[in-house]
Amino acid sequence: MTATAPAASATARPTRIEPGGIESIPADKRHGSPWQLLATWSAPNLEFATVFVGFIGVAYFGLGFWQAIAAIVLGNVLGGASQGILSTWGPREGLAQLVLSRTAFGLRGNILPAAINTVMAGLGWFAVNSVSGALALATLTGMPAWLALIIIVVLEVALAFVGHDLVQIFERYASIVLGVIFVVATIAVFANPVTGHAIATHSGFSFGGFTLTASAAFGYAAGWNPYASDYSRYLPKGASRTKAAWAAGLGNFVSCTILMAGGAAAALIASPKAPSPTDAYVSGMPSWIGDVTLVAIAVGAIAANALNVYSGAMSFLAAGAKIPFALRRAIIALGFGILGFVIALIAVLNEAFSENYENFLLVIAYWIAPWLGVVFVDRILRRGTSIAEFIPEKARYRNPAGIIAFVVATVVSIVLFSNQTFFSGVFVKLTTPNEKFAISAIGDLTPLVGFVLAGILYLILFRAFRPKLGGPIDQEPDLVVGVDAADDVA
Repeated sequence: MTATAPAASATARPTRIEPGGIESIPADKRHGSPWQLLATWSAPNLEFATVFVGFIGVAYFGLGFWQAIAAIVLGNVLGGASQGILSTWGPREGLAQLVLSRTAFGLRGNILPAAINTVMAGLGWFAVNSVSGALALATLTGMPAWLALIIIVVLEVALAFVGHDLVQIFERYASIVLGVIFVVATIAVFANPVTGHAIATHSGFSFGGFTLTASAAFGYAAGWNPYASDYSRYLPKGASRTKAAWAAGLGNFVSCTILMAGGAAAALIASPKAPSPTDAYVSGMPSWIGDVTLVAIAVGAIAANALNVYSGAMSFLAAGAKIPFALRRAIIALGFGILGFVIALIAVLNEAFSENYENFLLVIAYWIAPWLGVVFVDRILRRGTSIAEFIPEKARYRNPAGIIAFVVATVVSIVLFSNQTFFSGVFVKLTTPNEKFAISAIGDLTPLVGFVLAGILYLILFRAFRPKLGGPIDQEPDLVVGVDAADDVA
């Protein structure tokens, strides 16, 4: 049995570029409190992309305000709960989320989910949030959108380049400032004389619209799930799991729900002639509150994308990429920032934010839900056992059950239930009226089907393939070595 890890004595070093890549965090570098995760998972949601989820539930999916709120709460409860659970996994081994995923998928099988998250986080989410931040800054200052985009991207990438400690401190203070501003903005939306009347008189419900909105809300809230332990892995090994779960889960749920509710209300009073989604959101506010909110939207995009770029780089390394540089994580973050800027610039120039964002939210949920089904069942089956022997690069651990369950569940759920402007599943086509802008009677059940099917398949395949289980958890070493493909680089 190994000795209990010593209490963490390290302090945050926000001005130092974080070296290395995805190595396990040793005990003498652990620091922080579980409650810091409340700010970590509040700040990145305090931005316009969150608001827009509520907006589309009313404006595009045809729900009344209270029906949209019900769907939003359902999606956010599920996304927040999974965020809280996953955040408890980081302190035990001090490992990033997509590294921990290796037990369920094996070293090679894990390349697929790690690669998907690399693209979604480092490029997809980065582009989405950069666009919303740039549009807000452009609206406020009158500068060209492309120039505003450059300013936003430079600040985002600078935070991610320096690393974990600077990101955590920025999120802490941003959560306070942005929280106050967005609460005031939300109050301003509801205080508009037109809002109360619109809520009382505008009603609408369809099961299809409800599941589309709930899936979009889940896709947003759960979009942070593959990063969860990236920001809890520096906590001391003995940190309270209960506190970590509540802090991360509540931070995610409360921030998402408040802003999405404001977005749903804003959709009822927004000017249809607004030149951009951000203009539409602030159009019903007093001018000074609108201006301050635009500043908050720009800063919120930076808060969100600092995490997206950082975790995108972590996922890239978790896929097994060997980058022989001591600052490999920082270098990769810089590269993703450049690529993400190009994608965001194309979106700005094409002016197709609304439709692309709706599709993106649903696609996020399409892969995360099956991934969650696999990793949750895997964790249950491995309870009380060590995973340290299966995580290292040289272990070459294999577990075909994970990748098979993930791929089958993802493909089946998309083929049957996907509801996209560019692709509709079999059952969606069968239940969609032959009318322009019609919504399928079942909406989008892809995440639900994907999660359940992946979990069931993994349970069956795990028993069939019988992958190795580790020894007793109390014999797990304090530090897992050889995790990064370039661990030999100082």
